[in-house]
Amino acid sequence: MDVWFQDEARFGQQNTTTRVWATKGSRPRVIRQQQFISTHIYGAVCPSTGQTEALISPILSMEMMEKHLQQISYATPAGRHALVVMDCASWHSNKTAIKFDNLTIMHLPPYSPELNPIEQVWAWLRDNDLANFAFKNYEDIVDQVSRGWNNFRHQVDHVKSLCQRDWANLITN
Repeated sequence: MDVWFQDEARFGQQNTTTRVWATKGSRPRVIRQQQFISTHIYGAVCPSTGQTEALISPILSMEMMEKHLQQISYATPAGRHALVVMDCASWHSNKTAIKFDNLTIMHLPPYSPELNPIEQVWAWLRDNDLANFAFKNYEDIVDQVSRGWNNFRHQVDHVKSLCQRDWANLITN
């Protein structure tokens, strides 16, 4: 059995601003956009293998959730089963998983985001790839979020170390 952690995050023009390195005595400026264009990313990580799956969508819905679960189902090797750990959002219904023989949904207790390590992935993306960035339009947001996710997923050892939890280790043959 493989444990996957899944969640969604919104990224957009009201972006994260962080500190930047600058010459002593200077005051660098960072643009803080006021527009509200944004997109959502459905993300999932399997800390034991370092695999990741993501889906970028303008909306949050059961239909998009089902497409994301389909990605996880296809990424799960034959003969394996995926336990997908997620919060209790309304589009995280068990109905979306019925179509997939190789995955099961496990809901986290309400108000416990600290139990889902993908929350650290969102923070990492905001701090390392998307902070202090001004987006031109929706397509630019999608391009930059895709670039950030791809940068993250290619660092398999980082995926494992950031998302590994002792309580989620399952010993299987």
